[in-house]
Amino acid sequence: MDKRMQMPTRLFGTTQRPVAIVGQGTWPIPDVAALRHGLSLGMTHIDTAETYGKGRSEELVGEAIRGFPREQLFLVSKVLPQNGGRKKLQAACEGSLRRLGVSELDCYLLHWRGDGDLAETMEGLEQLVSQGKIRALGVSNLDPWDLREAQAALRQTSIACNQVLYNLEERTVESHELPWAQAHKSALVAYTPLGGMARYESTLQTIGERHKVPASAIALAFLLRTSDVFVIPKAATIAHVEANAQAAYVELTDEEIAAINAAAPLRERNGPLPTN
Repeated sequence: MDKRMQMPTRLFGTTQRPVAIVGQGTWPIPDVAALRHGLSLGMTHIDTAETYGKGRSEELVGEAIRGFPREQLFLVSKVLPQNGGRKKLQAACEGSLRRLGVSELDCYLLHWRGDGDLAETMEGLEQLVSQGKIRALGVSNLDPWDLREAQAALRQTSIACNQVLYNLEERTVESHELPWAQAHKSALVAYTPLGGMARYESTLQTIGERHKVPASAIALAFLLRTSDVFVIPKAATIAHVEANAQAAYVELTDEEIAAINAAAPLRERNGPLPTN
C-alpha cells in the first residue's frame, strides 16, 4: 500500500518542522532500492554521515532521493569530530552536500564529541546555518553535561536534536538525555532502535499479533510512545522497510506498554552514554 507522504509526523525539535516519526538509517552502506521504497511509504527522514562507507553512504542516499521533491525530504548528515574546526567544518559540509547532490542539509550533526574544541565546532555549525548550507544543527552521542556545554556555545540558534543509542536493551537515555531534550524542546533521535530485540521477542510478538504487525514494529512503537522521540532503523531489504513503516501506525495500550516495561525494565546508568 502506497502511503507516500502520509506517514505520521511530529515537530522536529527546535526546527518546528513536521518530520516523519519513522526514518531511515544508512549505516554502514544503504540499499538504494530499499531507501526508495521507504520514501514511497513516507519515510522521508533519512540519516547518514560522512564516515559511513567513507562517503559512499551519502552518495547512495543522493542516488535514492533523485526524483523525490526536495522540500518533502528531511536529510541529516553528521560530521566527524576531527573535522569540527572552522575551516575543516566548511569543507566537510560542502563534501557531504556534493555527495548527496543537494544545496543544503535539513540538519547537520556533530557525530560525537571527540577531543576537539566543542565550542568552536558549535560556532562553526551556527555559521553554516547563517550561510544557508544547513537549516538546523544538532549533535549525536552527547551526555547532558556535554549538551549543556554545546548549547552554551550557541548564540542565535539551539540544538535541534541529539541522536543517541536507544532501544529496549538500552533505555537509560529515558532518565538522562530525554529529560534534557524535553526541557530544551529538542528532538531525541534513536539509532539502532531494534538492538537487543531478540531478548524480548515473546512479549513483542504477542502484542504484535494483536495489532497484526511484526514484533519489530512493536519495539519501535514502544520508543515512539514519547512525543519527542524519532527512530531511524536501518533496513537492508524492502521487507524490513515495510515492517519498520508499520510502527508509525501502532498505538499501544497502557497494558501493552506495561508489559514491555516489565519485560525490558528501565535500568540505572552510572557513567557516559553508551554508543555502538
